[in-house]
Amino acid sequence: SSVGTSRGTATSTKTTATASPTTTSPSSPWKVAASFAGNNFFDGWDFFTGSDPTQGIVTYVDENTARSSGLLEINSAGNAVMRVETTPTVSANRQSVRITTQYQYTGGLLVMDSVHMPTGCGIWPAFWSNGPNWPAGGEIDIIEGVNDYTNNQATIHTNVGCTIASTSSATLAISGSVIGGTNCAALTTGNQGCGIRSNSATSYGPGFNANNGGVYAMKWDSTGIAVYFFPRTSIPADITAGAPLPDTWGAAQARWPAASCAPFSFFNNHQAIFDTTLCGDWAAAVWSSTGIPGQEQSCAQRTGSATCEAFVRANGASMAQAYWEIKNLTIYR
Repeated sequence: SSVGTSRGTATSTKTTATASPTTTSPSSPWKVAASFAGNNFFDGWDFFTGSDPTQGIVTYVDENTARSSGLLEINSAGNAVMRVETTPTVSANRQSVRITTQYQYTGGLLVMDSVHMPTGCGIWPAFWSNGPNWPAGGEIDIIEGVNDYTNNQATIHTNVGCTIASTSSATLAISGSVIGGTNCAALTTGNQGCGIRSNSATSYGPGFNANNGGVYAMKWDSTGIAVYFFPRTSIPADITAGAPLPDTWGAAQARWPAASCAPFSFFNNHQAIFDTTLCGDWAAAVWSSTGIPGQEQSCAQRTGSATCEAFVRANGASMAQAYWEIKNLTIYR
């Protein structure tokens, strides 16, 4: 349960951008393929309205419903905000938002700047990407956690044949720690995947938000897949300039090298996704658990509620921190 589970495939219209990318800077080999920021942030996304694949007690709503219900906006700072319904008491599900880029990519560099992510007991947010015919197209979970966790967990889920060859952080050149197993195959490991947990308490949830967030980057190239995190005060100048130079960023938070998981065999035609679900397969499963950074006391103890579902349905005010606030997302090729 510490590794979590997949959120499934969104049934959305998929299109591939046809505009020729423009060079961001002579100093960077990466070129902008798609970008989302400001008043136009929500252009180029599909709003998923199917049932939650992870059994969460949410109803994902369309864009018009989200806007009219106050769940979606561009705030006064020019940032995109996605919230969860805060009605005091609900009988079944709370409304939430799940969006998927219409743009598809095979390989690339995603750079996402966020000042706030959802957090709190019963809450399970994620920023991730998915390919077709899950798990054949692969899944890359860039940001993920539940409840009041403080350390991010990045995970991949694949077809049979992808592994992590080592559990040594030094060998993998990562700052995080491998947790769970080294077999990334979703269907033969109970969908555990290959998870790597950050060692930073500002990488997720309350610590991330108190620090005014930061930048997450996911690089997918011939060397493999890697996830990087930079707190607000440590964002590299090349990222700020729009001319990313990943080779200068040092150790990744998480990495899955190509030698044991061919990045263009196990992953293809991805779309980036934001979502926030409630309870479900992971958050509900660890409701009474302790020992994960940020959950030294269980949510059952902290809230006095025996189940995740009962707490979430009866405590709309506790959803006040269950929102994403995103400055921008850029996808480079």
